[in-house]
Amino acid sequence: MRNVVLGFLGIQLDMGKRRDWRPSVQLCAHPGFPVDRLELIHDQRHHVLASTVAAAVARISPQTEVRLVRMDMADPWDFQEVYGKLYDFAAAYGFDEDRERYHVHLTTGTHVAQICWFLLTESRHVPARLVQTGPPRADGPPQGTLDVIDLDLARYNALQRRFEAAARDHSALLLGGVETASPAMQALAARLDQVATVSDAPILLVGEAGTGKSDLAARIHELKLVRRRIKGRLVQVNCATLRGPQALPALFGQRRSATGIAGSERPGFLREADGGVLFLDRIDELGADEQAALLQVIETGRYCPVGSEAEVTARFHLIAAASADPGELLRTGRLRPDLHARLSQWVFRLPPLRERREDIAAHLIALTEASERQLGRKTGFNADALAQYLRFAEDPATPWPGNLRDLQASAHRMAVLAERGRITAPMVADEIAALRGQWQAAQADRDAALLQALLPGVALDEFDRAQLAAVVRACRDSASLSAAGRRLFAVSRQDKASQNDADRLRKYLARFGLDWAAVSAAATAAGH
Repeated sequence: MRNVVLGFLGIQLDMGKRRDWRPSVQLCAHPGFPVDRLELIHDQRHHVLASTVAAAVARISPQTEVRLVRMDMADPWDFQEVYGKLYDFAAAYGFDEDRERYHVHLTTGTHVAQICWFLLTESRHVPARLVQTGPPRADGPPQGTLDVIDLDLARYNALQRRFEAAARDHSALLLGGVETASPAMQALAARLDQVATVSDAPILLVGEAGTGKSDLAARIHELKLVRRRIKGRLVQVNCATLRGPQALPALFGQRRSATGIAGSERPGFLREADGGVLFLDRIDELGADEQAALLQVIETGRYCPVGSEAEVTARFHLIAAASADPGELLRTGRLRPDLHARLSQWVFRLPPLRERREDIAAHLIALTEASERQLGRKTGFNADALAQYLRFAEDPATPWPGNLRDLQASAHRMAVLAERGRITAPMVADEIAALRGQWQAAQADRDAALLQALLPGVALDEFDRAQLAAVVRACRDSASLSAAGRRLFAVSRQDKASQNDADRLRKYLARFGLDWAAVSAAATAAGH
């Protein structure tokens, strides 16, 4: 394969005034780097020098073909002109990578030309490696030094390992240091790392209560500090607390002139978040006026505090959170269409705990260790107690309505009550009973409301109410009748020769005069 080198004529260096070393000439004299063709770029003003260099190359390396390429530039230090000329040169060149190996000589030419060469090779507009030459050293060969730089960083194993280690560190940071086996969480962390590192566009976190949206927002802020995307603090706001006439002053600040009362001034959350991250939890709880004003700040970075006619500026990265999908928030009127459009660019859904039961064991250990630090004492599970708790926690029938919040409270209770720092099987049995009792009490009123909307006027036994409500919720959380059946019959289906979960579920719904279409239609109408 032939070696081809592209490079500029060195206006000063190729005159040989420095130790009689001319880089474009000596480039062709390296025994381990044969140059079959040298494309020597020059302007018309220096044609004589280019011809002199070509003749010198012919003397020391007769096998090297030198092509003089004329490229006139009004200003060789103008980035736009140099890049444009080199881009056009590359587009018209006709690279033949099957027969020729290409290199770009970086030693000659202006710094602007070197930058342009780098950009064009890195983007593969010029499919070449970079060559850097240097004058001879006292104890080195007379032709000087030559280094070949390959921009394919994947070839450098040590660098690649650094990149992979950094990616793992960032994913671990976003996941709170908990090893996840959930493909959904792994993908979420990897994509969030990409987005938070290079973009300052608003991020919307979507997930049920207790899935960890607030904790994730704090970790995104930490990651952006590590990557030097921001310098400021994290300001967390629960939008459900911003109601009535105090909502705008709390967000945007207030001047004394708004009330005429001394001490009524306040900076506002936006000012406090300047240069950092503003986290607006439950953003759909903001009023329409506050949403409109917030949109203006996102788009312009400017706003007027309450009671002021002078604009102030605030630059922050907005992270918002909601419990429902942005499309549902839009349909139900809880999110303005214009704000919805801005928040929909980067939407990350945090799956509920019941969708990633493979992570429960890791979270349980991490939460128990957190309780240890808080209580100042060591706590551990007996082996039978841990197995008993995980059987319950990972069972598809265990709902975890409060998600990680429920699991955290459960782990802390057991840590506090642990006798001599050990969590025993009887303690686990008591904790499981307590969790089931809490969930049943909280669910009772919700079950009645759910079934009343689906079966108005129909009286059901208490047993049927609880069971049917659980089935309806599973259907609404699933993409199809079959998926709902697999979830609901995950245990009993293992003992059946024929695993037709969809048919079992269809027959169960029919007992109450329901079918998949009716349940799905009711879910859509209710905004679930």
